Amino acid sequence: MKILIVGLGSIGKRHLKNLAKLGYSDFIVLTSQDLTQLKELPNLLPETDLESALSHRPAAVFICNPSSLHVPIAIAAAKKGCHIFLEKPVSHTLEGLDELAAIADAKNLKIQVGFQFRYHSVLQEIKRKINGGELGKIIAAHAHWGEWLPGWHPWEDYRNGYSARADLGGGVVLTLCHSFDYLRWLLGEAKVCYALGGKLSKLEIDIEDATLSCLQFESGAIGSVWLDYLSQPAKHTLQIIGEIARVEWNATTGIAMVYHQSDKNVETLFPGRHFERNEMFLDEVSDFLNCIETDRAPGCTLRDGVEALKICLAIKEFLNKKNETRPLETNASEVIF
Repeated sequence: MKILIVGLGSIGKRHLKNLAKLGYSDFIVLTSQDLTQLKELPNLLPETDLESALSHRPAAVFICNPSSLHVPIAIAAAKKGCHIFLEKPVSHTLEGLDELAAIADAKNLKIQVGFQFRYHSVLQEIKRKINGGELGKIIAAHAHWGEWLPGWHPWEDYRNGYSARADLGGGVVLTLCHSFDYLRWLLGEAKVCYALGGKLSKLEIDIEDATLSCLQFESGAIGSVWLDYLSQPAKHTLQIIGEIARVEWNATTGIAMVYHQSDKNVETLFPGRHFERNEMFLDEVSDFLNCIETDRAPGCTLRDGVEALKICLAIKEFLNKKNETRPLETNASEVIF
């Protein structure tokens, strides 16, 4: 299978190396970067022009460039009949996504979105417990994810990366949008009720760096998501509260604790002795290629990516209205929830 990688930042390099681990060796790479450090990979054909890259007729295209550039490349690839692995977020706007979906449907193309946490073994076990009723009715969930942006990619100036730039589709909401996807995946559809935050720190960026959002799930559960670029050390946790059990998951260790209320039993969910973060990326890529071979739906579809993006855009809309401030003292009878 001939595979085109678009963009060779950290995630593009990861996918390229993982594809090689899985036994694939025929690659086209669309990038302006120097490829000498990856010269050990066989059949690595560099291109700097999309049309030339697609002329090699790749079976699949991995789109790993900045978010604001995703959709035009995805549409061009789909028109050529390529299956697409689309990194998250699918874009920074909804523009062009309906066209992409229509082309993919007409040509029976697979589009998978790169939300790798769906492949975390402990989150998968938590999902099984939720679906099996082991936690009881879900009442609430809270995701907390903080990173220190300047230390995230120490080999580059954080101010130049897409995560720090509005023009490239950055900002903490889009960059760390995994939480919105895995909450939808675990608990069902959700809408944004309110959001606070914005550019709150002294980081030299032109986009939001800390947000707190409030979600309402169709099931009746409520949720909140805290995201920031300021945490040292990084912190990524998830808590889900059910009527008969509560779950606390820590992304750093990969471990979850399940606290059963009836018998005070505490259950520990381990990711496995040999769990390493890259296993999620290997599994999602392997699953994508398998769905092409078996003609089944991807593990994370374009619609999933679009729904996560809609949540992000709703949060950004709240943040953009920050100048419409509410008085600090408000009559409780006037507050509408």
